[in-house]
Amino acid sequence: MTPTLTLRRALPADLAAVDRLLSRSYPRLLAPDYPPSAMVLAVPIISRARPELLASGRYFVAEDAAGRIQAAGGWSARTPHGETAADKMIGTVGHVRHVATDPDAVRQGIGRRLVTVVMRDAARAGIGWLDCLSTRTAVPFYAALGFRMVHPVDITLAPGILFPAVRMIADLSSVPSGNEKGRSDDRPFPQDVVASYSRFPMN
Repeated sequence: MTPTLTLRRALPADLAAVDRLLSRSYPRLLAPDYPPSAMVLAVPIISRARPELLASGRYFVAEDAAGRIQAAGGWSARTPHGETAADKMIGTVGHVRHVATDPDAVRQGIGRRLVTVVMRDAARAGIGWLDCLSTRTAVPFYAALGFRMVHPVDITLAPGILFPAVRMIADLSSVPSGNEKGRSDDRPFPQDVVASYSRFPMN
């Protein structure tokens, strides 16, 4: 049975609930794809909700009928490490931010529905390309939504703490409805999009 869900924009008051979601999701879902060192050092850092995202109007949550948050995620004009793209790219490239699904609710289409809403919201704002620093675990998920792999990256979370990820980009000129796979063979990446940032510390 498809769960009854409400997808809405997050509010600052959702901070504790999103914190709980992240702390449930990442440790369980990422463990098969990351070494114990990353799980001990890196995952606690990325499992904290970001108040500025929840207040941005560009972050979304999926609630079940009991009001429990089953998934969350959004996008921003700034990169995850706090930079904006080059001047000519401002308003053209957006960045996927802090997506997670409750580990007891995966493979029910909840994450797909939420990220499709994120992609549509970015497209309505005039964003043409959506950049994503995906976990290793989530690469097939994003690929099914039309994101294409660019290259692996190591994100610096803190001095001496690196988190391996995969940079992916989606063309928002054809955003999936949520029921079909995204197109992954569309127009080639503009080089100024690919080069929009080159270092990966996380603020």
